[in-house]
Amino acid sequence: MFTGLIIVIVVVALALLATIAFLVPRSRALERERAVARRRREVAEAHREVADDRVRRAEQAERIARSERAEAELHRSRAELHEDGLADEDLDVEHDRLVRGEDAGADRRFTREDEAVAAEEAEAGRRRDPGV
Repeated sequence: MFTGLIIVIVVVALALLATIAFLVPRSRALERERAVARRRREVAEAHREVADDRVRRAEQAERIARSERAEAELHRSRAELHEDGLADEDLDVEHDRLVRGEDAGADRRFTREDEAVAAEEAEAGRRRDPGV
């Protein structure tokens, strides 16, 4: 009976060793798969954030461009009015403002908007990478 008990213990020990030898690599592989899946999600989220930032910047640039086009069209229509002699009452004011350079504010405004976009981009970068 003592020999039978030793054989049972050895068989059980071998079964446990075989089970452990089979499960340890499997659990490591599962952990690696989970780590890869987690990194995939992180990278995908980072790509989405970059895409959202770029879409936002593009939309802002489109708004600025629409505004600039509208202002250009306004200047074209005013030019046509002056060429046709239909806006002579504004001739002196327009001459002072445009020809003598008193309308430099339009270029400064565009620069301020560009600086605001750059500041927002920098802030978004700091939020993504707080170590910077």
